[in-house]
Amino acid sequence: MRAGAVILILLTLAAALAPLFLPAPDALDLAARFAPPSLEHPFGTDELGRDLASRLLHGGRVSLAVALATALLAAAVGTGIGLVAGYHGGLADAALMRLTDGVMALPLLPLLIVLAAADPAKLGVPSEAMDSEGFAVGRLVMIIACVGWTTVARLVRAATLSVRARDYVRAAVAMGASPARIMLRHILPNIASPIVVATTLSVGNIILIESALSFLGLGIRPPLASWGNMLTGAMDVVWSTPALAVWPGAAILLTVMAFNLLGDGLQRALDPRKDAA
Repeated sequence: MRAGAVILILLTLAAALAPLFLPAPDALDLAARFAPPSLEHPFGTDELGRDLASRLLHGGRVSLAVALATALLAAAVGTGIGLVAGYHGGLADAALMRLTDGVMALPLLPLLIVLAAADPAKLGVPSEAMDSEGFAVGRLVMIIACVGWTTVARLVRAATLSVRARDYVRAAVAMGASPARIMLRHILPNIASPIVVATTLSVGNIILIESALSFLGLGIRPPLASWGNMLTGAMDVVWSTPALAVWPGAAILLTVMAFNLLGDGLQRALDPRKDAA
């Protein structure tokens, strides 16, 4: 867990401080195309003379922002559905779990490709908004979150079924507490551990999904940098300048591995059976 946390902290600091030490990620210098690593360009430059280190760190900011925002939104949706299904049971449980099963049964990548390929202009979105960085990130967050809540919903439902039978919940019911108060004040704090672990572990998968969509030209689009569209730009020159693909690929690998290490560590640290043993 510590190794994963250290890697993520260092990556976050580097991405946050990148504008202080590196040129703008979209600054063109055609005279310096495919320049080798140097003091001015630590990782070299790309096919348009843009600083590769700057684009890598700015792309990390975008990819991490998408992953974290999507994980939190998906966790919130899944937690709400799982709480309602587990606490009320009956018809509500059956309907919500069948909805969850239906979403889980859909082929993930083809569904995301269809959703990402939809034209926002046909929904009345102004062209000025479509070109903004915030819209590009927000659109991708909403698309991935639409299908990313199912694991959390399943975990929360199972934990809620267990906690619902405990004495303090029965006492709250006997005292006339409302279902909303019971779920938020008595059940949710006691099932926070699996939610935190599932959310942390999902970040790595979301980074891979965002990278895949951006690689296909359906996620973050140039000139805004992300690790996925950096790989897309490197396709045509990967044999002559492999560094253009190696650096974003290594960043994706390292970040996903760090989040998985952090999630595994949290799972062990928050495991109630460890204290019982």
